[in-house]
Amino acid sequence: MQASIVCVTFLGARKENCMAAEVWKIQLGELDKKMGVEILEESAQRVVATMPVEGNTQSFGLLHGGAMACLAEAVGSWAAVIHASTLGKVAVGVDINATHHASGRSGLVTATATAIKLGKTLCSHEIVITDDEGRRLCTARITNALVDPK
Repeated sequence: MQASIVCVTFLGARKENCMAAEVWKIQLGELDKKMGVEILEESAQRVVATMPVEGNTQSFGLLHGGAMACLAEAVGSWAAVIHASTLGKVAVGVDINATHHASGRSGLVTATATAIKLGKTLCSHEIVITDDEGRRLCTARITNALVDPK
């Protein structure tokens, strides 16, 4: 008789008879869809996604700083959740900061989350957001605690 393997999915849901150390795959949330986010690459070490400027602007027609912070949190959190899933844990955001360097005016912006530290209890990612011309618009950092699911 084969023993049942129980895996933990995002938000702590338990799933019977899955592969051990099942790696979580990115699933866009409602806000991500509204913002037009598209995933290009996904791993614990690096997540890359794009977002259009159009539809995500503030009242002066420039890319909203909050939209960049939201995109940064999404890609950094996704990378953290992927890492946490390999440990049977969930990732919980504990800190995020963002510095805006320039304004996005048109086209797509690209967010790249790169792991700084992938630990057993904490992980941190740096997120760089650039425009179509490669200009850095925003630099952010996110730290997530890795906790046992409830």
